[in-house]
Amino acid sequence: MKKEKVTIQDIADALNISRNTASKAINGNENIPIETRNKVIQKAAELKYKQFAYVESDYLMPKSTGNVALLTSSLPNNSHFGTLLISGLEKRISMEGYTISIHIVREADMQSLTLPNNFEASKVDGIICIELFDKEYSQKITSLGLPTIFIDCAVDLASPSLQADLLLMENEYSVYEMTKHLIQQGHQQIGFVGDYNHCKSFNERWIGFNRALLEAGITLDRSFCILGKDEEIFKAKDWIDRQFKAMTHKPSAFICTNDFSAVHLMQVLKANQIKIPEDIAVCGFDDASESRIVEPPLTTVHIFSNDMGIQAAETLLARIKNPTRPYQIAHIQTHPIFRESSAVVPKSSLSSRA
Repeated sequence: MKKEKVTIQDIADALNISRNTASKAINGNENIPIETRNKVIQKAAELKYKQFAYVESDYLMPKSTGNVALLTSSLPNNSHFGTLLISGLEKRISMEGYTISIHIVREADMQSLTLPNNFEASKVDGIICIELFDKEYSQKITSLGLPTIFIDCAVDLASPSLQADLLLMENEYSVYEMTKHLIQQGHQQIGFVGDYNHCKSFNERWIGFNRALLEAGITLDRSFCILGKDEEIFKAKDWIDRQFKAMTHKPSAFICTNDFSAVHLMQVLKANQIKIPEDIAVCGFDDASESRIVEPPLTTVHIFSNDMGIQAAETLLARIKNPTRPYQIAHIQTHPIFRESSAVVPKSSLSSRA
């Protein structure tokens, strides 16, 4: 009896995935995680599927070299820059045969300085920390003596006290450029929105904002700013609204720590019948998907997230191979994107603001 040909459906069934996913992996679709693609090709070779029938399956995917643990206080959502970052990270790590295990650090873990229940240091070759901004907990992680890289960190934590590699997006100069752009348009009363002590990146954005004001001879006026703890801004839906309404004098423009707070602010302005940018211009940071679909489209800063993930992986891999190399602090370039939310408005309307 003639043996039936192996189909993509056979591969999909063997791996308990959809036929569509298996097909995309076979055809090299970049939207499929490299780890999934490797498993599909591996199975295709094992089952002697078409062009893989004469390929040794062990040749297609490197033997598992070890495990890299990703520690985070919260997994990023689809609009967060961290989604693409983790994708680039996973691809580069997988190329070297490492698997990635994800461990969520709960608030109780941070308070008690304990590691997640499913984390075993003896089974980990390296650690990647994302969205971990507690200084003492970060030092708890580095005390394990494992190769570690932080993607952003606590504002008051840096080498040599960090005892780990640190990767950041470029923050200061891009915010400096956005603020300078507003000043060149005639804005003299500019506020800042966010928690500049939440993390190193937010603090660098605050520094860039202040540097642009200083160079232009503009004195920082905190009454134009909406400053508070990040958890207040993030969790309390009406917090920005209450702070804005309490302001006795409104600025002509705002620089926000990220797109989340910027979009939230824009909603508040619209609810208060304030036109953007005619009455108040708004700028964010992250180039999240919301920044492109909000009305008007948001001026922001693009982060090359996938490249950050690849760089983080390469830095960690180098640390695993050579644990004694000097610790590095690196910045990945960002790029300001000027959209309608900060478009030029008549100078007469700016100079008339009290």
